[in-house]
Amino acid sequence: MKILAVQNRMGIGDMVIFLPFIEAIARKYACPVSLLVKENSKASKLLNKNPNISEIIILDRDNKSIKGRHDGIGGALKLINDLKKYKFDKVFIFNSSLRFNLISKLARIKEIYQYPLFEKKNQHIIQAAQTFLKKELNIDVPSNPIISIDTNQIEQAKSKYEILNNQLNILLGTGGSGETKRIPSKIYIKFMQLCSEKYDCRFFLATGTKNEEQEILKEILNSKFQSKCLALDQLDLIDILPIIKNCKISVCNDSSFSHLSAALEIPTIVLMSDTPLLYGSYSPKMYPIIPDGEETVEHNTLGKDKINPLKIFYKFQKILLILWRQYQYNRKFYHKV
Repeated sequence: MKILAVQNRMGIGDMVIFLPFIEAIARKYACPVSLLVKENSKASKLLNKNPNISEIIILDRDNKSIKGRHDGIGGALKLINDLKKYKFDKVFIFNSSLRFNLISKLARIKEIYQYPLFEKKNQHIIQAAQTFLKKELNIDVPSNPIISIDTNQIEQAKSKYEILNNQLNILLGTGGSGETKRIPSKIYIKFMQLCSEKYDCRFFLATGTKNEEQEILKEILNSKFQSKCLALDQLDLIDILPIIKNCKISVCNDSSFSHLSAALEIPTIVLMSDTPLLYGSYSPKMYPIIPDGEETVEHNTLGKDKINPLKIFYKFQKILLILWRQYQYNRKFYHKV
């Protein structure tokens, strides 16, 4: 059986969010699925060794800088011909688009499963996927994405970057796709000061290459904590993942790194300044912090300057206490065994 899953949203975060639902389809039919996604989802790097994914097919569409191969009517025809070659038996479309429905039919895919057409407005990104698979396959899928990393890669990163067990290794995800989501460097620096006063810390700085992101990175590296920092901005994503896995805890803006960190099962404090709270709380590994004076956060909250570093640190300490208790419990359990 050949199955296609269509996840056409942009970015790493949405790819991570949809991962449990795509994997659930593969488990239901006991066969890996092919995935139609955009290049900037980074699925080719994140999921290249995932046993539930057989192939990554790139959807070349909606690129702001250049016209994509699958844009427009001509692009739709090309996509139809591309998909025909695979001879898919089923397709699961994680959107309400008539375009993808017609493309699937014309690509001669016999069984088409899709969200209700024309219901995109106010669609809850996670509940819509859960309802979809419950209706079509009668399966309940929890929102808990997990990305697995080979143990050898983790150990190699640990050795290469001299990551020590007797230090508290912390990922700081200081980047972000939008200006209103990037927390000022002074807030990170204050948090770093609070941590360093109590713990022997090392900070791994994850950010993008935009000028604004680089400016925040430079300000942190020009602080007194420079010797405790390792910048990751020049590394490939595939090399960053095992470094994150070596960290004890993460503090990130609402960015690709908050999603990746939580999916790597690292407790992740997510600094939510200007996007719906859902994006920083959908995983059990996420611990959101919202701006002072706010009861929740949405688009246009514009709260990046009101994120309180003391609240970050208090949450940080609570998580460390939870981790310590888990460690003590596991020691007692294995000792009894």
